Amino acid sequence: MKKILLTLIGTLSLILGIIGIILPILPTTPFLLLSLYCYVRSSEKIYYFILNNKYLAPYVKDYISGKGIPLKAKKKAIFLIWLTIGFSIVFVVSNLFARIILLIIAVLVSIYIWTRSTREN
Repeated sequence: MKKILLTLIGTLSLILGIIGIILPILPTTPFLLLSLYCYVRSSEKIYYFILNNKYLAPYVKDYISGKGIPLKAKKKAIFLIWLTIGFSIVFVVSNLFARIILLIIAVLVSIYIWTRSTREN
């Protein structure tokens, strides 16, 4: 059951990451990293497919190899997270509890991204 759930989350995240390549409103790298996290625990075949794909690999290779995330990518990801979650909080979600959860998610993901190592140019 755990493998199935991780595969589903990984696939959803992968789809969002691919959409993020096309639409700059979605942060590509965090979605692809979430996919890798899920797939390394559920489907090594898909995990290695992403790492060896000529379109997807450039977004995650430096992070996976320990080189870090470029500062520009960190800033863009955090900005887009706050933009999309902020939009949801203001215009989409009316439930106070759901708004608080979204706010907590935005804070935690922002902290996580900002505290990852920064790639030197």
